[in-house]
Amino acid sequence: MKTAINAQRRQFMVGAAGFTFGVAAGVPAMFTGEVRAQAGSNSARLNNWVTIFTDGTVAIKSPAAEMGQGSLTSLPRIVADEMDADWSKVKIDAAAVGDKVFGNPGRGYHQYTAGSATVTGYFNNLRQFGAQVRHVLMDNAAQRWGVPLTELTTQPGVVLHQKSGRKLTYGEIAAFAKIPAEAPQVEVEPVSKAQFRLIGQDIPRADIPGKQDGSTKYSIDVQVPGMIYGAILREPVEGAGVASVDDKAARAIDGVINVVTLKNGVGVLAENPWAAFQGRKALKVTWGGKAQGAGFSTDGGYAQFSAAAKDPAHPVIDWEKRGDAVGKINSAANVVEAEYRSDYAYHAQMEPLNSVAAVSPAGDAVEIWCGVQSQTIAVTVAAQALGIPESKVKFNHHLLGGGFGRRGNRDADFVLDSVLLSKASGKPVKVMWTREDDIHSGRFRPLYVNRLRAGLDASGNVIGYHHRAVCDHVMAFMDPVRYKQVKGRDGIALNGIGAGSYEIADRVAEGVLVHTGMRTNPLRGIGFTANSFATEVFIDELAAKAGVDPVEFRLRMLKKDPRGRHVIEEAAKMAEWHRKRPGHGLGIAYVNYSGTEIAGIADVTVDKTSGAIKVHNFWCAIDCGVAVHPDNVIAQTESSIVYGLGLALTERISIANGAVEQSNFFDYHVPRMRDVPQMHVKLVQTKNHPTGAGQMAVPLIPSAISNAVFQLTGVRLRQQPMLAGRVKTALLQGEERFA
Repeated sequence: MKTAINAQRRQFMVGAAGFTFGVAAGVPAMFTGEVRAQAGSNSARLNNWVTIFTDGTVAIKSPAAEMGQGSLTSLPRIVADEMDADWSKVKIDAAAVGDKVFGNPGRGYHQYTAGSATVTGYFNNLRQFGAQVRHVLMDNAAQRWGVPLTELTTQPGVVLHQKSGRKLTYGEIAAFAKIPAEAPQVEVEPVSKAQFRLIGQDIPRADIPGKQDGSTKYSIDVQVPGMIYGAILREPVEGAGVASVDDKAARAIDGVINVVTLKNGVGVLAENPWAAFQGRKALKVTWGGKAQGAGFSTDGGYAQFSAAAKDPAHPVIDWEKRGDAVGKINSAANVVEAEYRSDYAYHAQMEPLNSVAAVSPAGDAVEIWCGVQSQTIAVTVAAQALGIPESKVKFNHHLLGGGFGRRGNRDADFVLDSVLLSKASGKPVKVMWTREDDIHSGRFRPLYVNRLRAGLDASGNVIGYHHRAVCDHVMAFMDPVRYKQVKGRDGIALNGIGAGSYEIADRVAEGVLVHTGMRTNPLRGIGFTANSFATEVFIDELAAKAGVDPVEFRLRMLKKDPRGRHVIEEAAKMAEWHRKRPGHGLGIAYVNYSGTEIAGIADVTVDKTSGAIKVHNFWCAIDCGVAVHPDNVIAQTESSIVYGLGLALTERISIANGAVEQSNFFDYHVPRMRDVPQMHVKLVQTKNHPTGAGQMAVPLIPSAISNAVFQLTGVRLRQQPMLAGRVKTALLQGEERFA
């Protein structure tokens, strides 16, 4: 049965150029806002979602940050499909800033692009809105012709009356349209029954041509009249603060204009970037009070976390609790217990952080040019820093050269840099972080210790399962307001702990969050990158203990999850799981991440002399429901395979005395082309609501590789990254553990 859409009050305005669809106050936040059109011109000023011009052009707003994931194209396509627009006549515009107008329903109506939640969050509302637009167009045609609405149909960009052979283009209707005060009741087919025309088709992305010919402008390309440059020497340990500054040498450098002391560092203002960087280098700064993280080290953190993971009396955050897991484990025929570790990791986005800000001479307004994952967060941060209303912040949003969570932190630190330095100088300021800046002062995936314990009965069935994750706080650092709201239940750090979709009746998952003073942040895959690594390697260990094939073992525990079984079976079929490969090992991993089912198999060799792991092939099957843009889902999956490869094998941030030891890509090793395996991705199309696709393969890679190494060598690798030196040590020791 089709479900009627609730009618809402709408405001539509008609100008000489066409008309714009918007919504009045009191409706869901993504559709509220002001609607304007410029009469007497061939263009319209748009604050809402759709404008139809008299020449047939359909302008659709895209509200999300475009950082290579394709949402700039995917979201307008959803609207266009339901309104039956001619895609060749669709013009895509980036939406203005505003939670109330363009916020993501799946993220609490915040304009925030993260967590692979963009398409899935906006999907239903955009479908409904597109269908209502189509209805209004058809109704206007019906009134013009004096025929029942039920006799009309549409084809792309055209309303048809088949009985009389008459037709009107959407542009023609725009010239005379009368818009009802009440939105029509419209029925939208359930996703399972819908017949889409644009959704599911591989249409070229709107952002690609500009990237190919170089015309795309990123915020780092922005030039503003009178602009100067800024660089900040930041505190080496979070919270240290500035005690004293000797800036004599810095001020003597040609091109340096001024030196400004800030709360967490010292800024240098200069006529050009080189002078700003050289001036910063010449600063002599004494740092202040004892920061919480002073003296902290990676090794010390692991010791502390491991002790907490082992201590049954340690206070925990209950994440999941079903049945009597502890009792079942204690009475089991076989008990398996293991500890897994994950190092700090850096986002390593391609484009270094940057921002341009121009604060008004009176300090009562600011204009910003920047690429961020949340436009509204950036506006809020700027307004609070200047003590001005958010309405006085004009934000020009640009494409991002990668985000992975780094451009979505709540303090928008790199945006704040430009605002504060512009205020101090009275001039527009461009701030550009070097790679060294971004690594030294980055926000990292937390350090993790995961300890798992399970009991098997005499038949090899899992009868009890206990998962404890210990890591740094994330939410308490990057979003303390939200942290208080959720009462310490950090869904970023602890996401992915527990047995997930596996059918284990008696199970418990719990977390321990530690205030280390380290800067932490969501990173592509969020908590799954560490927690799922532990889970999937442990499941492999249970399979080995039970004497059951790892694929079959997982299938046994997914009897009620046909989608999960299907992606595992497809991955196994793609990889020819049972085919012997001398000198090679195969390892499988499976994850249900935010409703997306994904399984992958790694094909590896190990150089026993150096300990280096080589991944030759990676097979992956993914079911993310209805794929709005199938080719883009595959591209994003391949991207996340490569990203996960780096986290699995080489990418590591280490801390000594509270400070980061790495500085650039020569000592923070991201994958090179020679490291990338042959990737074989199969998109399993199902008629389910779209789920995330941007980062889903990241958690698979480390566990699949570890499991493949075990299959090849009999050595279990329980720490990521699996650095060559660590692997060599493990092989020499011949132990089924290493740290």
